Amino acid sequence: MTLGARENIVKIETTRFGTIHVHEEDVITMPYGLLGFPGKRRFCIFRHREGSPFLWYQSVDDPDLAFVITSPWLFVPDYEIDLGEVVRTLGWAGNTEGVAVDCYVIVTIPKGLPEKMTANLIGPIILNRETNEAVQIVLPNETYTHKYSLVKKKAA
Repeated sequence: MTLGARENIVKIETTRFGTIHVHEEDVITMPYGLLGFPGKRRFCIFRHREGSPFLWYQSVDDPDLAFVITSPWLFVPDYEIDLGEVVRTLGWAGNTEGVAVDCYVIVTIPKGLPEKMTANLIGPIILNRETNEAVQIVLPNETYTHKYSLVKKKAA
């Protein structure tokens, strides 16, 4: 994969994808790690395939650790999260205006059962696109679940 003229390419050895290369400035830092993986603090994001709603969240430091992620709004258009509170709490800016953030949820796809795939809506990953710093938060909202079905059931 050719990345262009920018310097500082990080070579990442992965179990699923072989060797991948990303620009150092595209490496995401998670100062608190992911829930259940506190020591894993550097990740990169890349597309599953063109046109897919899914992305990969690959650990830079652990070749075996990769998660499928997606935007929650693709599946739950009325998904609500107080990003302003997250931004203020992390000190990403004096106010919430002007801070470019993305929100992703981790998708679980049971082996051989894509019709059973679910998303963790209570533990989104919030990414500050300006600093490439991310955190996973736990929403105190009983409206959502950590096993939200992404496959719509057909009416009988």
